[in-house]
Amino acid sequence: MTYLLQLSYSGAAYSGFQIQNNAKTVAGELTRAAKLLFGVPCRVQGCSRTDAGVHARQFYASVHVPEGGSAVPADRIPAAMNCLLPYDIAVKDASVAPDGYNPRFETVCKEYEYVIYNRPEKDPFSHRLKLPYKYPLDERMLDREAQDFTGTHDFASFMATGSDVVSTVRTVFSASVRREGDDVIFAVCADGFLYNMVRIMTGTLLGISEGKLAQGSVPEIINAKDRTAAGITVPPDGLYLCKVVLK
Repeated sequence: MTYLLQLSYSGAAYSGFQIQNNAKTVAGELTRAAKLLFGVPCRVQGCSRTDAGVHARQFYASVHVPEGGSAVPADRIPAAMNCLLPYDIAVKDASVAPDGYNPRFETVCKEYEYVIYNRPEKDPFSHRLKLPYKYPLDERMLDREAQDFTGTHDFASFMATGSDVVSTVRTVFSASVRREGDDVIFAVCADGFLYNMVRIMTGTLLGISEGKLAQGSVPEIINAKDRTAAGITVPPDGLYLCKVVLK
C-alpha cells in the first residue's frame, strides 16, 4: 500500500528533508513515525530535497507500506502520524496513491518564498524563521528587478557548487517582491530549482539594493553562467517551500 501525505514543517532543527547518516532529518522522523504506525519499516519519498534549515508550508511525501504492515484508513493517518511526530512537523492530509508513486517525479512546479525581516531592531520571535536585515529595502524597485528572472534560462550563475545536475536550464514562471508590514518577501515559481538557486537569487537582489550590483544587471548575470557574477548565498532561515503542484 502507498499513501500520499501532505505536510508542513519548520526546518530549523533539521539537516534538510532527505535521510542522512548521523543527522536529524524530516524524512527520518517520518520514517520513524511510519514504522510505529504501520508496524513495519516503510520507505518515505519526498517531492523535493529541501536543504538544512529550510521550511515547508506545503510538502508532499509518499509512504510505501510493504506487505505485512497494518491497514490504516487514509482519513485516520494525519491524526495518528501527528501523535508520533515532533511538534515542528505536521501531517495535514493523506490519501491512497498508486503503488510505487513518487511525488518527486510527479511535480509540475514549485513556489518558494524567501522572507526578510526588514527593521533595524532584531525580533526574537523570527529567529531562524526570517532573515534579519536592518537596512531599508525598496520593495518596488526589487520587484522590477525580480521580473528579469522570469523565462527559460540557463541559471548556472545561480547554482552553488556541489551539484551534479545534468542541465542548469530552468523555466521561471513568475518572480516578485512584496512587502507585508516589516517583512519583505521574494516569491518565485519555477518548473525546478538548482542547488541554492533561490538563496542566490535573494542574495543578488540584496546586492542590487546595496549598490554592489547594478540595477538591471540580472539578465547580464544570467548570461554570464558564472556563479561569481551573482550575489551572495543568503542563509536558509527565511526560505519556505510554499506550494507544490502535482500532475
